[in-house]
Amino acid sequence: MARTTVVIASRNRCGSLLRTLTHLSELAAPVILVDNASTDDTVARVRREFPAVTVLESPINLGAVARNYGIRAARTPFVAFADDDSWWAPDAFERAEPIFDEHPDLAVIAARTLVGPAETPDPITPLLRHSPLGEGVAGPAVLGFLACSAIVRRQAFIEAGGFSPVLFFRGEETLLSWDLAAAGWALCYVEDVVAHHHPAAERAPDGDIVERRNAVLTSWMRRPVGRALVASLKDPRAFWAAMPRLRQALRQRRALPEHLEAQIRKASGRPRRGG
Repeated sequence: MARTTVVIASRNRCGSLLRTLTHLSELAAPVILVDNASTDDTVARVRREFPAVTVLESPINLGAVARNYGIRAARTPFVAFADDDSWWAPDAFERAEPIFDEHPDLAVIAARTLVGPAETPDPITPLLRHSPLGEGVAGPAVLGFLACSAIVRRQAFIEAGGFSPVLFFRGEETLLSWDLAAAGWALCYVEDVVAHHHPAAERAPDGDIVERRNAVLTSWMRRPVGRALVASLKDPRAFWAAMPRLRQALRQRRALPEHLEAQIRKASGRPRRGG
């Protein structure tokens, strides 16, 4: 019986999604697609060409929060996220599941991400591999991950509240990582668990500012006021972009444990991810 479900959130990316589903069909794992109000023929084609895939249709674009609905619909103890342009190596779940079993306090396995046909390591890979936080329960301890190459313990994800609607999309992993760690869960990078990412050549033109906006919002939601002010002043354009969501972010503000804030400061030198 399968113990890992793949959850994908997608919107108007039918071509790349069908390629992803073709690769995922080689795995003996259930797949849940949460469609973010696509206006193309995504839903019809997936239902026709991949009838084994469970399709959940959202009437609105939920961004990353769509994954929350997918994980709640899953019936396995572990969930592997994929984007509509990424998929998992054939042995990824066979490698990950025993690690979760051996470490019941492990919430997230951050996989090694190989990009494109050349299978170049994603820029985040060496940062995770050489995490300044040192060795964790199952590999280098981390406070971040790429959603498209992460496997999570379903219970931990749900207890932590999942991805935040305040952030919508891009850089949403950081807040969840901090909340999991604050609740006592471990997050580790595992080299032998592999995901493949084939991003489109064209990227959203506003992607960088959205990610920077979310970094500012995340700081205001969890970090000390002084740190949040520094983050805002260092990137005034991102702070300006965050203003429409700042009141909502502040309503969800809560302090992190002191030891975790110290770990965040230690790890904060890493650059933003590029995907």
